Amino acid sequence: MFDVGASELLLIVIVAIVVIGPKDLPLALRTAGRWIGKMRRVSGHFRAGIETMIREAELEEMERKWREQNEAIMKAHPDAPVDEPLEGDVPAPASAEAALNRLPSSRAQVLNEAAGNGQTTGKEQAEPQLPLPPP
Repeated sequence: MFDVGASELLLIVIVAIVVIGPKDLPLALRTAGRWIGKMRRVSGHFRAGIETMIREAELEEMERKWREQNEAIMKAHPDAPVDEPLEGDVPAPASAEAALNRLPSSRAQVLNEAAGNGQTTGKEQAEPQLPLPPP
């Protein structure tokens, strides 16, 4: 971006020492560093905003193409069923309660289902849950 060589940098340092003075030079350099940091943050924020806008535009373009392709496929095959699930699809539960009802209710049921049988034994049901001892 800015092509500053060693000789130009040396000239800038000498002029800064003469104009600002060696006593106030650290304060001036800190102030310049803060301003440069602010400019970098603003430019980074601006760049991120531009990149986000570009990604959103590309996404909208892809969605438009997908809609056009979907409409072309639907026009080419108007007799295909839309609402029927495909082979191998698992039907979704109608509600959250239905999904929870499909979950096993105890540790014994989980162990038995993992082992492959649907029955629980008395040993698994009577297994006590002891608290851990303090460290």
